[in-house]
Amino acid sequence: MPIRHAPARLAFALCLITLAVNLQAPLYIAYADLSGRGAAATAVAFSGYVLGVLPVLLALGGLPERIGRRPLIPAALGLSITATLLTLLAPGLEALAAARLLLGLGTGLASASGVAYLGELLGDQDSSRAANWFTASTSLGFGLGAALTSLFLLNGPTLTPGSFYLQLVLATLALLLVWNLPDLRSKVRTPMLRLPSYPAGSLAYGLAMLLAWACSGLVIALLPGILHQHGLSAWSGFSTFCVISCGLLFQPLARRLPSAKSVMLGLLILPCSYALLAWGADRGSLAWVLLGSFAASSACYGFIYLGGLAAVDRLAGSDKVRSTAGFFLLAYLGFSLPVIFTGLVSDWLGTRMALEVFGAALLLGCLAVCASLLISLKARKHHQGHGCTTIVRGDHA
Repeated sequence: MPIRHAPARLAFALCLITLAVNLQAPLYIAYADLSGRGAAATAVAFSGYVLGVLPVLLALGGLPERIGRRPLIPAALGLSITATLLTLLAPGLEALAAARLLLGLGTGLASASGVAYLGELLGDQDSSRAANWFTASTSLGFGLGAALTSLFLLNGPTLTPGSFYLQLVLATLALLLVWNLPDLRSKVRTPMLRLPSYPAGSLAYGLAMLLAWACSGLVIALLPGILHQHGLSAWSGFSTFCVISCGLLFQPLARRLPSAKSVMLGLLILPCSYALLAWGADRGSLAWVLLGSFAASSACYGFIYLGGLAAVDRLAGSDKVRSTAGFFLLAYLGFSLPVIFTGLVSDWLGTRMALEVFGAALLLGCLAVCASLLISLKARKHHQGHGCTTIVRGDHA
């Protein structure tokens, strides 16, 4: 197959790796009932994903340079296939936790090298194009898995929906397509332990992603239980799809905005959309839940995800792998710790209080990160203006 198809083959593989991540989301309530556990235990099992991601991002930062980019993608696909098989053979919270751990390892491998690898295959000097491909393929995958499972569950409750078998077939096909992808970067003897880095100006973008994925993580992990209380559990996968994959619709607009403005717009939308979906969930109104999820997706996987990743990729210079790892480290911390805390509050004080506490924290966080970005922008403009003044004076001299 011609090399010009290589980026599309890699994007397909990235989509299948992330498709497996939320494949089981509509079954979380069934798994919890089988295990006799509540919201906190479900949130802990859900967050096993981050325990898989963290070792890759923290301790294996040198892996893409030592063994090349390409081997990491088949490894991630293999881990996604194993995780799906595990939940097929032994459904329950324990199997879910183990599967989420494997999925975290796989996604960590793909995240650590995916943007840089796409950039090399695209052969573009413009790094934002690789970020666009990466965010589009992963956004579609993260949401599509849950939606497919919900579609199959409309035919009746089951612990082995057809979406699981579909993922196995498509992931195997993706494995064949990426097996002989070119690895265009020479292997380098670099230390395996290469901690994530945060180039100057990049930390605020990572914190914005922490807030965005905290919101989407809450929808994926805890909203199925809330909808179940209102007899709407069959729609939980569609709410997951709305809060993730609908962000694709907003990525073309995000591309036309400067990164900082894109992220700030997302941070303004995020608390408003969360209030809408939380209000709908508390009252059992499916229409408001889906509308709020759709609006949140524009922020989480549209403006913040694309704008933030493009900004970090630009600020990283030649050290893209470590900088991308730092960005995703904060994102995945947001995807887990706030979800566990909110699950505990839900078990102790009730669903409504949990939603309100999370909403208040989200609002404060969005305001703080927005203020930080605004200060950074003003400082940069002031510095550029001062520089221009100096040059003019020099010319006159």
